[in-house]
Amino acid sequence: MLNSKPRKILIVGGGTAGWMAANLLAAKWQDVDISLVESKDIGIIGVGEGSTPHLKLFFDAINVSDQQWMPHCNATYKNGITFDKWSSIAGFESYFHPFAAQTDDVFTLPLFFKHIQARMQGYAVDAHPDKYFLETYLTRQHLGPLPAESFPFGVAYGYHFDSALLGQFLAEQAQRSGVTRIEGHVTDVELNQQGNISAVKLSDGMSLAADFFIDCSGFNALLLQQGLGVNFNSYKQNLFNDAAVVMPSPIAERLPVETRSTALTNGWAWKIPLRNRFGNGYVYSRDYIDADQAETELRQHLGLLDADVEARHLRMKVGRVQKHWHKNCLAVGLSQGFIEPLEATAIALYFNTIAQFMQYFQQGHFSNQFEDEFNKDINARFDGIRDYIVCHYKANQRQDSDYWRDNAANSHISDNLNNILHLWQHSQDFVGDMYKHNLMGSYQPKSWACMLAGYGVFPPPRPDKSVDKTIISREMDALNDFIRRCGLNFQDHQALLAKFTD
Repeated sequence: MLNSKPRKILIVGGGTAGWMAANLLAAKWQDVDISLVESKDIGIIGVGEGSTPHLKLFFDAINVSDQQWMPHCNATYKNGITFDKWSSIAGFESYFHPFAAQTDDVFTLPLFFKHIQARMQGYAVDAHPDKYFLETYLTRQHLGPLPAESFPFGVAYGYHFDSALLGQFLAEQAQRSGVTRIEGHVTDVELNQQGNISAVKLSDGMSLAADFFIDCSGFNALLLQQGLGVNFNSYKQNLFNDAAVVMPSPIAERLPVETRSTALTNGWAWKIPLRNRFGNGYVYSRDYIDADQAETELRQHLGLLDADVEARHLRMKVGRVQKHWHKNCLAVGLSQGFIEPLEATAIALYFNTIAQFMQYFQQGHFSNQFEDEFNKDINARFDGIRDYIVCHYKANQRQDSDYWRDNAANSHISDNLNNILHLWQHSQDFVGDMYKHNLMGSYQPKSWACMLAGYGVFPPPRPDKSVDKTIISREMDALNDFIRRCGLNFQDHQALLAKFTD
């Protein structure tokens, strides 16, 4: 247990998680000697990835602009995610989940929630989420998320990027900030008499000592799980998927401003637009389909059944550790846990873990005073994201395979998720009751409502529930006119990106 700021921190493992940690530490603790050891024998899978707005928060924290990093990583903007074919209910086969805009809170969300509540009571009003949000309009019009300077409302956005190129950019950025990169393969962890890590040993016999260690060694979790014996809690009963097959495809003439998630027979396929290609993958459960079948289905989905394009197969270990910070070690990235990529939450978890650890560690005068509180907070983040992703499967409206039927019938869901689904069906004030019972978890009521309304999880309209069509039409016309006028303040996505390379 430390009682003063560590003089030397060693990060084990590179990739996005390791180099994010290195950059944040170097930006905030400039008087600490920070080193990162990574093995050239452990490659990075350069698939197309997406992020939430947390990646913007990270780059702001290390003072790097979009123009500085995006061209190097073939990055594009992301307004949100389209979920396609998760429901077979007529009119609800697809919906868009946008990121947050300040216009939502003031102008669009109140009407959306009002119409949801009316629809739950049997009134035949339009409660599909695609009609209510600015970023949905921007995406359909191929507009980027950066408004004119005169636009008075904030708009959150994420990115699509090549993960291998992002790792390289972050490595160069960290080394410019004084981080030392060491090439080596860690084979052993050395503990002192107090059970803390004293050093790691490399395959060439070299020993690297430090005061504090950050484990970014991936699913192997060499330090936290293997070295310190921290246990892993599997999410397998909650989330069935444990594998993926990935491959690229040619990019479209106009770059989309969205990730697309399409439900297939035994899982779902992502489509992520980079500047030079689409990144594609099929996330599935090996309990329902084997790797060859999954690859064939992905190729059919992409129209590349006979194409000479290499596919790569990945395994996923879904769950989290019981403690993310233990003794003098913090786990970041796959070493701390993994939740399938449906909502692109990995980088948000990396950023929250590192930033929150630094806050707690410094607040506790660089001791383990707040270790338990920190672990409780990060576990709640993981479990909250898990619940939201589980809800995608639990609430799915498909009946075409055992996979989808079994997901809908899965009883291994948390009390929180059970309570949210109960409120959706029975509450007279879904949003108010979510706040009242503190059920948001890692997602706000807007996100829960977008998903459940987007799937069409409503009772059928009742003939005895009449509604004044004139008033509803007037409300929707005013809303759509407001959204359209707001959209005039945004540039074409393609033109926006072109400015970064001029």
